Amino acid sequence: MADVQDIVDEISRVLDASVTLEDRSFTLLAYGAQIGDVDRVRQESILRRRASADVRAHFEAYGIAAATGPVRIPGLPGMLGRVCVPLRHGGVTYGYLWLIDSGALTDERLASVAPLVSRAAALLAMEARARHAPLREFFSADPSTRAAAGVDVDGPVTAVAVRTPPERPGEPSGPPAGRGSGRAGAPWSLPRGVLTDPGLDEPLVAVLAPAAQAGEVARRLSGVYGAAAGVGGPREDPDEAWQSWREALLALSVAEHVERHAPVASWPDLGVYRLLARLSPRELADLAAESAALSAAGPSLAGTVEAYLDRAGHVQRTAAALGVHRQTLYYRLEKAERLTGLDLGDGDDRLLLHLSLKAAALTAAAATGEPGRSGPSRRPG
Repeated sequence: MADVQDIVDEISRVLDASVTLEDRSFTLLAYGAQIGDVDRVRQESILRRRASADVRAHFEAYGIAAATGPVRIPGLPGMLGRVCVPLRHGGVTYGYLWLIDSGALTDERLASVAPLVSRAAALLAMEARARHAPLREFFSADPSTRAAAGVDVDGPVTAVAVRTPPERPGEPSGPPAGRGSGRAGAPWSLPRGVLTDPGLDEPLVAVLAPAAQAGEVARRLSGVYGAAAGVGGPREDPDEAWQSWREALLALSVAEHVERHAPVASWPDLGVYRLLARLSPRELADLAAESAALSAAGPSLAGTVEAYLDRAGHVQRTAAALGVHRQTLYYRLEKAERLTGLDLGDGDDRLLLHLSLKAAALTAAAATGEPGRSGPSRRPG
């Protein structure tokens, strides 16, 4: 944002201090010239474009998210003292202005740049609101509801669903006009043409992006939140984006439950999980029951069989991938046949067992809230 950069440069000049400006997720938006000493935190913020989780936790412990004025943060080994000025507009915090404090940043000097700080906050708020749209309504299967949403975009488009962490106690969520300042995932840092709807009553952000940028947007937001994201299939006609949204939600479920498709799952790339994700919990449980005996015998047996079936029954490649002798693999496969009553030499039985193991990963993850067993397969060259 050029205007924000101009403001940062002016604040840096007036206060003769090193300045950075970040959004609520600690993603770097602008920074001024280096003045005086520099520390590791500033270097990493500029090089990586965002603060680390440890740095964020340290700063947030000083209550900056709810602060209404400058917060002084003392230095530590490897980190110089700072002044954090929350960028608030309409009662909502949209970002943070950071100044390295050499000891000369008195309250009077900070007050002298208050108009510039207010302008920066207003710009972030304006950009955030411009990127918000009633996507929940636009993603409705009802044509009249979609039309009433008034979302006007050109195709092709793709829907993205991003799970977000709950707001922490003490963080202001703000009024509807500024809704989602925390959950919206820094809309001003996303490419132009991307619309977001953070919602008010669920930890889920709905996103509509140009199809060519959807993957990038999903990865960026997943990184911001440290959470999973699902990407639907592209639609040439924006009026069909609601179908992409349904796919994005299903892909999100897979990303949350199956390690090999985490943290960002794209619907066109999900293979058999496109079928499994459409099943009801009861249907998934019934299918998973076909391999329940393997799971009960321990994760190594179920994992061995799944690895074998993932490699189309190729014994040598499976043994190499698992790091076991072929005789050990044969023993485990024979044990699996005895426990399930299925014949791994029969195509139908193999297909049933393969699908059952995939379904078991989804049902187990849904029950525990943890990623399922199906992890990244080691593909031999």
